[in-house]
Amino acid sequence: MAYEFDLFVIGAGSGGVRASRIAASHGATVAIAEEYRYGGTCVIRGCVPKKLFVYASHFSEDFQDAASFGWKVGNVSFDWPTLVANKDKEIDRLNGIYINLLDTGGVRRYDGRARLRDAHTVEIGDQAVTTERILLATGGTPTFPDIPGINHAISSNEAFHLDYLPEHITIVGGGYIAVEFAGIFNGLGRTVTQLYRSDQILRGFDWDVRNHLAAEIRKKGI
Repeated sequence: MAYEFDLFVIGAGSGGVRASRIAASHGATVAIAEEYRYGGTCVIRGCVPKKLFVYASHFSEDFQDAASFGWKVGNVSFDWPTLVANKDKEIDRLNGIYINLLDTGGVRRYDGRARLRDAHTVEIGDQAVTTERILLATGGTPTFPDIPGINHAISSNEAFHLDYLPEHITIVGGGYIAVEFAGIFNGLGRTVTQLYRSDQILRGFDWDVRNHLAAEIRKKGI
């Protein structure tokens, strides 16, 4: 049976983009479907936006340090919407780079949510295409605990798109993502409380590192 594509990839994160480009470079006819942005977790809702927020959170201490070196900074203020808007601009730029990599690499793009009709047919909206092989590279989603009031909570995904920066923030968890966001919001001048079920944060890391970071976090008022 003749198929339209040798490989159809569902999901344009780092894994899906890489797999489709490599396959196409070896002569395969390849297509990829993505319903949101290209680049995956790291680019859209992980490493890149988080590091931009980390940089922003450092300036409050930098301004204080500058005074010790003779600089008169004057009155400073922070504008959350400006940070969010500029973060979005950078993600848009990177999204464009990933799209260009696929287009120049000979990969056919389908913008939309893909569904499997059968082992060799993929539906994107009202379109249906046939393919010899299908690669699922859809990634994962945050898991929310089944506890009362969970409807009032957000995940780290939504933290990048808050309309305003709350004065008080409680972070549930002691992993590296939770610790990073605690530091970000604390650095932006918010009151942060971090809750975790273990004896110490950052399970799996070296004990000396865990204890030192926990002590420094407390010094900052978290």
